Amino acid sequence: MNTGTEREPMVRPPALRTGQEASASNLELFFDLAYVLVVNELAVAFLHHLTWSGLATFVALFVAVWMSWVGFTLYANRFDTDDVLFRIGKLAATLSIAGCAASAMFATSSSSTSFAVCFLAGRVILLVLHARAWRHVPDARSTIGVYLASLGVSSLLWAVSLAAGGPARYWLWGAAVTVDAVGPIVATWRDNHLPLHLEHLPERFGLFVILVLGEAVGGAAIGVRDAEWGPSAVAVGVAGFVIAAALWWIYFDTAAAVGAAALRRRDDETRDGAPADERHDLFVYGHLPLALGIVLAGVGIEELVLHPEEALPSAAGWILAAGVVLFLIGSALVLGGSSHSWRAIWPWPLAAVPVVPAAAALGHHHALLLVAGLALLCLALAVRGTVVRRTGERAPASVESQPRSVS
Repeated sequence: MNTGTEREPMVRPPALRTGQEASASNLELFFDLAYVLVVNELAVAFLHHLTWSGLATFVALFVAVWMSWVGFTLYANRFDTDDVLFRIGKLAATLSIAGCAASAMFATSSSSTSFAVCFLAGRVILLVLHARAWRHVPDARSTIGVYLASLGVSSLLWAVSLAAGGPARYWLWGAAVTVDAVGPIVATWRDNHLPLHLEHLPERFGLFVILVLGEAVGGAAIGVRDAEWGPSAVAVGVAGFVIAAALWWIYFDTAAAVGAAALRRRDDETRDGAPADERHDLFVYGHLPLALGIVLAGVGIEELVLHPEEALPSAAGWILAAGVVLFLIGSALVLGGSSHSWRAIWPWPLAAVPVVPAAAALGHHHALLLVAGLALLCLALAVRGTVVRRTGERAPASVESQPRSVS
């Protein structure tokens, strides 16, 4: 702690900070804004091309951007010293991701080179940050070495893609993102004794979820505006907002709360000598379908608000349903993965998953029937999750209140 009689040096070597209190910094919040810009641009591009190819492009680029965010988040979780070199690196990475946002709309066409250059810059910056940590934190070199290897291969693939043309470029991007996704998992399997900060980690993912929930709320609001406040559009927009609010409720009152509690309890058990496990990987990667689902739901809501009286089933209806299903699957991964128990996710929330596509498949001529129906379902899931957690009727509450051993 700085007592005020001496100043901390402006340049401080990276050090593990998992044994001290930590919360999301202002720099991290500023950093996240660039990623939100990219997600927004990708969502707008998809909204204008509601086709199978548009969906594939959106999902692929979203996964790439999300994995980039995860890489920086995991590094900062362990090694953020907030010195001037870290700040310069993080701000430079923010600029590179802002460049991705500027080129995201046409990332697979006229702006693909610009997107690749900006994305590559972010990979190289993260590689340099890990190299600095490898130098200054000898005890973490086994784990950092895996990250250096995966980032090196990923960066090389992005660089090679600049010389490739046509589909080959995008296959190289896919290979690079796969390497980024596998790296943290391999690091855990190889040496899971390098801890994550399990106070900071849930907070960071919660902040990202808040930001993508803004995309869902924005979809309802923008749709109402562009539909010039037509009565049908307003009704669908209100129902769409209820879906977004219910997703917020489900995540923060149940999935995030129970998952974070299970991680913290397991952290305490590990400190007492119990073997470490990889459940934080399931917590982390469960947020991918969860966040992707929220954004897809926002796209579907906006399109349905704009065209509330188109015959259903429709592409927008299926997109909304897919978004809700992915959100529920992601919530189940966060809950079940953190607790290592199927009891934490059955029947709530997995039992509701088949209901959503069934609702989207029904034929009718007003989007309000679908959106309001899904809003009621999501609201019921939110209330049920809260009741289960607080009354201890089923696994989520017992997971939070009772320690479990892991074989």
